[in-house]
Amino acid sequence: MHALLGVFYHTIGGVASGSFYMPFNKVKGWAWESYWIIGGLFSWLIVPPLAAYLTIPGFAEIIAHSSRQILFLTFIMGLLWGIGGLSYGLGVRYLGMSLGNSVVLGFTAAFGAIVPSIYYNLNPTEGKISFTDMLHSTGGQLVLLGVVISLTGIALTGKAGMMKEKELSKEEQEASVEEFNLVKGLIIAVLSGILSAFFNFGIEAGKPMAEAAVEAGLNPLFQNNVIFVVILWGGLTTNLIWTTILSIKNRSYGDFVNRSTPIAKNIMFSALAGTTWFLQFFFYGMGESKLGNGASSWILHMSTIILTANMWGIYRREWTGVSLKTKRTITLGIIVILSSVALVGIGNSLYTIK
Repeated sequence: MHALLGVFYHTIGGVASGSFYMPFNKVKGWAWESYWIIGGLFSWLIVPPLAAYLTIPGFAEIIAHSSRQILFLTFIMGLLWGIGGLSYGLGVRYLGMSLGNSVVLGFTAAFGAIVPSIYYNLNPTEGKISFTDMLHSTGGQLVLLGVVISLTGIALTGKAGMMKEKELSKEEQEASVEEFNLVKGLIIAVLSGILSAFFNFGIEAGKPMAEAAVEAGLNPLFQNNVIFVVILWGGLTTNLIWTTILSIKNRSYGDFVNRSTPIAKNIMFSALAGTTWFLQFFFYGMGESKLGNGASSWILHMSTIILTANMWGIYRREWTGVSLKTKRTITLGIIVILSSVALVGIGNSLYTIK
């Protein structure tokens, strides 16, 4: 029953993550950095402590009594994840919902499954799986095979993007993805995919805060909400600095008072996008409390996002006008990525350290 609930919560979180960018498409007349930071204020600053207040009474005291080392590491993981989240938005902006999410999340899934084990090779910790352990266990070998397959799927989706770029005129590309740019988008998506995995590491670093919440008699289902507050402070810091730089450089800070644009609607849709983005973490935390913070939780979350994002990509007709061969290539790439995700999840469940 715990496993089924974990899958259910992760599915809701994945749907939220795969859908959050859609409200941004309703924003009119604003620069990217303007609506991105409004959404970010809701997803990183406003909604997380509200959720923690409603589910973890006394969360502020737990944070205040946590060691500086725990807070620092959790914050730094959030800071690095923030760079990934920032570039995630840019990747979707230049590649579209379908291609952008497939590349970004394929890398995120692979990197998130491998790096912790390498870390535990350098810093052995009781009860944690190292890279060496993975090499000598059936489950670990399946995870590594899944990572290789994931990279193959990413290569296929990238090839589909190049085929799309050759087949469609600039006007046709912009009809589905307004600022389509394959090279820029792929570079950003790779960076995002690697750095986005640090959110998972942040949960691990902040786990003592969640344990403190459980020890205080609070509902274990929501224990991770106290961690999210600190992780997302890091994400907010990164994004606030960058969007401020862009606002000054592009002189887009006037968007918030530009009466020729629908200011109220833009704020509403940006807030909706930001709140939806946070919901992925809220439900991820619930799913993680049932399944644990291993590769299974992370991979299940990634696969649901990939599926949801590609459904939105179809809805937005991002692949309209391309050849059947190109459609087959992107479909094959997505299937390969999802297969790798399943393989990593199975491998995680079979871990046996010899």
